Amino acid sequence: MKIFAEGHRGYCAKYPENTLISFEAAIDLGVYCFEFDVHLSKDKVPVVMHDANAKRTCGVDRKLCDMTLEEIKKLEAAYVEKFGDEFVGKGLQVPTLRELCELVDRKRPHMPLGVEIKDYDEETVDATVAILKEYGLFDNAWFYAFDAPTIKYLKTQYNARTMGYPDFQMKRFDHEEGYRYYDEIGLGMNIVKSEVFPIFASKGLPMHMYCADTEEDVRLCIEKGAALITANDPVPLLKILNEE
Repeated sequence: MKIFAEGHRGYCAKYPENTLISFEAAIDLGVYCFEFDVHLSKDKVPVVMHDANAKRTCGVDRKLCDMTLEEIKKLEAAYVEKFGDEFVGKGLQVPTLRELCELVDRKRPHMPLGVEIKDYDEETVDATVAILKEYGLFDNAWFYAFDAPTIKYLKTQYNARTMGYPDFQMKRFDHEEGYRYYDEIGLGMNIVKSEVFPIFASKGLPMHMYCADTEEDVRLCIEKGAALITANDPVPLLKILNEE
């Protein structure tokens, strides 16, 4: 079985996460796909950032939903907390989803994408899907969410390819419907290495395992039956998969 390599928030071990240089570096490195996170700005533009608040990566303690796109574009996404001054003054911005799609269209058209929906509402899903469809990127995308109603809406409204997480990690989970709207399941390395792993492996869903940043972890994911492996640093991942 072919195992796919996914860069987490681009190539976030080496570059500020969820920035265009991080995504471009992941493409150039040779990953099959990369994962990113989507929120809506105050003026309803899909932007790419993991946190709902810009403080960790941009040093500004404001929520994205309270900022217009113009305000968000004034942020510097240099992630000083992690990288110090290395990327300060380099013009790194919080990208819009459209800018990300334009990068993919230019570098590797129709590249599969791992799209994490972070605002758990239909409006965010609708805006995200519309842009991905515009660039021909919807059909090859995986949609992730730590929220069962969001997964359900993606599946029932758009027949999107969905990936949810173990029930205890979900924001909202309907135990009557269970994993009905999942196409795949996401399992962090803490679960992959734990005694509860067989419970989720027994669901019979393809497993996305994250984040395997060492050769040892990559080999464990392969042994455990991963369909896709995500890494902050995809170098060990690509090395092992290329040897398989």
